[in-house]
Amino acid sequence: MQTTTCKNCNDPISKNFCSNCGQPATLRRIDRHYIIHEIRDFFFANKGMLYTVKKMLISPGKSTRNFIAEDRYRFVKPITFLFITSLIYTFVNYIFDFGQEVYNLGYEEGTTMYMLLDWLIIRYPAYGTIITSLFVALFVKLFFRKEGYNLLEIFVLFCFIGGLSGLFLALVTIVQGITQWNILLIFAQLTIIYFVWAIGQFYNLPQFSKKKKAWNYVKAFFAYIIGSTVFYIAVSIVSIIIDQLAKY
Repeated sequence: MQTTTCKNCNDPISKNFCSNCGQPATLRRIDRHYIIHEIRDFFFANKGMLYTVKKMLISPGKSTRNFIAEDRYRFVKPITFLFITSLIYTFVNYIFDFGQEVYNLGYEEGTTMYMLLDWLIIRYPAYGTIITSLFVALFVKLFFRKEGYNLLEIFVLFCFIGGLSGLFLALVTIVQGITQWNILLIFAQLTIIYFVWAIGQFYNLPQFSKKKKAWNYVKAFFAYIIGSTVFYIAVSIVSIIIDQLAKY
């Protein structure tokens, strides 16, 4: 059998793939067939978007635990998932042109707080989710410090559940934009429930008692609420500092 050299790591290749790095012996030409194949694989095959959405909808905590410990092949990578769903939402929001008058965040237009929240929550929610997740993850780690997961593993959980929330926010935006029904407040309340459910499920193992599982959901609720509150306090402090500096 003919042996070639891997263009990635220079190891010899005697089969279809490099045994050292997994690089194909021959790369497919990038043409319309290649693009169609990549799109099909992304949405419908392994590492599929639909597979990730399904798992995050049915069992977000358990599926994230599985991603961390056992199976990283079939999921879209967490940060990629978050940014893709954020782009979908940003595109939808651009079409319907929803601003803070719709989201009713309660700050006067033109103020620093208004602009910060507009940027973090409405225009670029992926960045807002990442920053908020860092605050919430600290309190999740504090409340579940004996469970063994580190901050980055908790952050992976928030990327997945934040991504699904962004996808459903896009759907809510479409529905509200078409029907004029004010359902964003309902969505916000359901989002809190979803995050708490996902966090609790992430830490609830099958062998735990019902009492312990229920207590984990309580801890998840307080970790999320406290973390989110500290995030808003931090944004408020940054806003005040910027306003003060602008006066000089």
